[in-house]
Amino acid sequence: MKSKLESVVIGDASDPKTELGPLVSSKQLENLELQVSDAVAKGAKIIVGGKRLSNTKGNFYLPTMLTSITKDMKVWTEEVFGPVLPIITFKTPEEAIALANDTKYGLGGYVFTEDKNNFDNIASQLETGMIQMNTASYVVPSSPFGGIKESGIGREHGKFGFQDLSSPKLVSFEK
Repeated sequence: MKSKLESVVIGDASDPKTELGPLVSSKQLENLELQVSDAVAKGAKIIVGGKRLSNTKGNFYLPTMLTSITKDMKVWTEEVFGPVLPIITFKTPEEAIALANDTKYGLGGYVFTEDKNNFDNIASQLETGMIQMNTASYVVPSSPFGGIKESGIGREHGKFGFQDLSSPKLVSFEK
């Protein structure tokens, strides 16, 4: 994972060779820096990244992997909108599910397994609006996109997104 993160091509989001573009704003870049520095101050270890991309214009943050994560860290208690991967270990699938659900957020979840029955079992217990098995992306225009709990405000895309953006009106008249 470390070598993969170190090899990510960072740059202009409109360049087809770019794998990681800039953050949405300087405010988001500052928020990401605060989340990572909070984690480090509380004992997290930076395996790779952990800082702004130097010598560039824009809101670029290096792909970052953190270990030794604890539940009092902002990278655990807040949504992290940037290239930061906090690693949390577990021993059983039940513990992983409990950890994943231990949040007020629930946008998306990812389960990496070769066992479809295992995936179905875990997916049914995860409290998220979207769940992906391995590399099968849930981000496609025809599929609803959105979270539960405090993640998102409805659904985008597909018929559910259309319904979210519609306001049906009933008009009744005599024949």
